[in-house]
Amino acid sequence: MPDHEFAGMWMTEDGRIRHELLPTGRYVEARGTRERAYEGRYEITGTHIEYWDDTGFTADGDFIDGVLYHGGMILFRKPD
Repeated sequence: MPDHEFAGMWMTEDGRIRHELLPTGRYVEARGTRERAYEGRYEITGTHIEYWDDTGFTADGDFIDGVLYHGGMILFRKPD
């Protein structure tokens, strides 16, 4: 997957859940103090994202107005 505009760190407002979308099509999700709670691959079509965790779990979400809505969570891009 080529580099895209959504690559980078996304996090909940409280910072507890963090998704790092790598430009390689892989992601790492941290939860609280667990830095690598979940890992897997993702694909983006338009503003829709599909996740496939390495354990077999699947999920999806949508980017709307610069916010990622995923699995009942709202994630914001972490400022550089």
